Amino acid sequence: MEWQEISGNWVYLPRHELKGIIHFLGGAFVATAPQVSYRSILEQLSQAGYGIIATPFLNTFDHFAIARAVLNRFETVLARLQKNNQLNQGYLPIYGVGHSMGCKLHLLIGSLYKVERAGNILISFNNYPASRAVPFMEQFNLTPVLNMEFAPSPGETEELIAQHYSVRRNLLLRFSQDDLDQTINLNSVLQHRFPNMVTLRSLTGTHLTPLSQNIRWQTGEFFTPIDAIGQWFNQGMSRNLQALNRELIIWLNPMSAF
Repeated sequence: MEWQEISGNWVYLPRHELKGIIHFLGGAFVATAPQVSYRSILEQLSQAGYGIIATPFLNTFDHFAIARAVLNRFETVLARLQKNNQLNQGYLPIYGVGHSMGCKLHLLIGSLYKVERAGNILISFNNYPASRAVPFMEQFNLTPVLNMEFAPSPGETEELIAQHYSVRRNLLLRFSQDDLDQTINLNSVLQHRFPNMVTLRSLTGTHLTPLSQNIRWQTGEFFTPIDAIGQWFNQGMSRNLQALNRELIIWLNPMSAF
């Protein structure tokens, strides 16, 4: 199976029977090509039986508009796949999976629209204001002049989630070396809204761990110190990626742990 571009989405369907559909939204700037940026983790999820619909987007200050646009494209491709009999007939659970800004978009979708989701997986959530998320504004002191802020703002986003977020089952994942992460704050909001339905896990890694790729390090004719460093680095990244993948699969299908 290869990646297919359909109705503005990148689709990757497993060869065997589907267990569910994953709507994936990546982080700002890397979300424009999720089939490349997140290839390893998405293809591993597909190998576990989940159809992947990854919706690319360009980051702007209007996150309301982005959330509406990615939802529209997801629903369009889902209807098209069903019409073409590319999906199992009958019920298929739909899960939202987001990384970084993709978390915010799934949270907005679940707060603003009536969507059916079996659950959401939110990885490395951050909800910073524009002055921190767009460094040049602060560096050149443009914030007071332009008075630009994301819509919704961080405070408005938290209020929307606290009052209207409707997806009950959630997995929150954070990494041990992630200075951008605000998952702990999100966990407090969701635990208050849906007690005992929210799972928080901390894993080894950084904000970029979901972007890791499984790369086979090729050595030359002679094994050098650079080869040793490269293999050590690649093994560490691979372990973190595999740990993330296991966490996702077990939460999606708890029986896979046995």
